[in-house]
Amino acid sequence: MNQKGKPTKHRIYSMSFASVYPHYIAKAERKGRTKEEVDEIIRWLTGFSQKEFESHLEKKTDFETFFAETSRLNPARSLIKGVICGVRIEEIEEPLMKEIRYLDKLIDDLAKGKTMDKILKN
Repeated sequence: MNQKGKPTKHRIYSMSFASVYPHYIAKAERKGRTKEEVDEIIRWLTGFSQKEFESHLEKKTDFETFFAETSRLNPARSLIKGVICGVRIEEIEEPLMKEIRYLDKLIDDLAKGKTMDKILKN
């Protein structure tokens, strides 16, 4: 809560997606996975085309705007379950944080060697 009694935004909401994206790629590549697989996961989750996604990277869009600007979030994302950063995804109430944690979980699953079919809930 801030001094006016309003909840404070989580710091990640105002971070640029482009600043975190290289960390997603590095995590995947350390485990023998590829940037292309990371991009596929992001497109699957958000519904962005590769061109739309790259535009957000170029503009250094923050996480809040990044997720707000897609009207095509994959409905199958609700099938993503498990624990990320010590929190069970199913118990996250804040909608934006839930979207961010869905993405974190998908990248984690990629780095753990799961197949793309399993990751993308096909």
